[in-house]
Amino acid sequence: MGDVNENAAAFRFVDAGEGTVVALKGDAITLRSSVPSPPGSRREAELLEAGLRFRMKVHASRKQQDASYTLEGRLFDATKAVIDALTKATTPSE
Repeated sequence: MGDVNENAAAFRFVDAGEGTVVALKGDAITLRSSVPSPPGSRREAELLEAGLRFRMKVHASRKQQDASYTLEGRLFDATKAVIDALTKATTPSE
């Protein structure tokens, strides 16, 4: 079993920062980000490979040892195309 497809999972926040989508389960999303986000904040990002934007409400932001941040939250206003792209991006490659 392989890892998350890093190219497909790459995103850039509209205002600042970038990272990868780590997991999606229902509308719960986990990101690895170059910037923190306070709980309650709403962030908009674009999946680089798919060119689609998604929005999330941040529930938790934790600093990691490598100076990145793990952001956990919920998607909102996500279209089927966005959900399909995020699902594809977080599916382990073989």
